[in-house]
Amino acid sequence: MWKDMEECQKKLSLVGTETLTDSNAQLSLLIMQVKCLTAELSQWQKENPEIIPLNEEVLVTLGKEEFQKLRHDLELVLSTIQSKNEKLKEDLERIFDELNTKMRDVKEFKEKLLITLGEFLEDHFPLPDRNVKKKKKKTNIQESTAQLITLHEMLEILLNRLFDVPHDPYVKISDSFWPPYIELLLRNGIALRHPDDPTRIRLEAFHQ
Repeated sequence: MWKDMEECQKKLSLVGTETLTDSNAQLSLLIMQVKCLTAELSQWQKENPEIIPLNEEVLVTLGKEEFQKLRHDLELVLSTIQSKNEKLKEDLERIFDELNTKMRDVKEFKEKLLITLGEFLEDHFPLPDRNVKKKKKKTNIQESTAQLITLHEMLEILLNRLFDVPHDPYVKISDSFWPPYIELLLRNGIALRHPDDPTRIRLEAFHQ
C-alpha cells in the first residue's frame, strides 16, 4: 500500500513540473490525487490504536500525574484563599482604625460640649434656692428630702446615657430632677419623653 502511495506521489511530482494545457490533464491530476488520499485513508483505517497495558508501574505513573495535577490545583485554590484573607484582614484593620478615630472624635465633641454647656448653665440656670421654696410652702406639706441637682448635672446625666447606651438613651426621672427644669427641656425640644413611659426622658440626638 505504501509503495502505491509513493508511486502516486512520484507521478504527481512529474505532472506538477509539466504545464497542463487542457482539461483532460487537469482531470487526470485530480483523479490521481483522489486515489492517493483514498489509499492513505484506507491505511489509517487499518491501523489499531496502541493500548497502554495497565500494569502496576503504569498505574503508579498515572496516579502520580493525577496527584501532581490535583496538588497544583489545590495550591492555586489555597493561594487565592490566602490572598482574599489578607485583603479581608486589611479591610478589617482599616475599618477598626476608622471606628477608633470616630470614637475619639465623638468623645472630644462630648467633652467640649459638656464644658461649654456647664459654663453657660452655671451662669444662667443656677440651683434653685431651697430656702426660698420652703417659705412659699405651707408648713403642713411634707417637703421632699431629695437633694436637687443643677440643670448642668441633669444634662450631663442625659448626655452620658445618650453616648454610653445609644440603643436605650432614656433616663428615669428621679426626685433630684427639679420639675421646672424638666419642663424647660421638654418644652424647648432638648429632651423627649418615652412614648410608653412618661417617667423616663432622653436627650435629643442633635449630633445624628
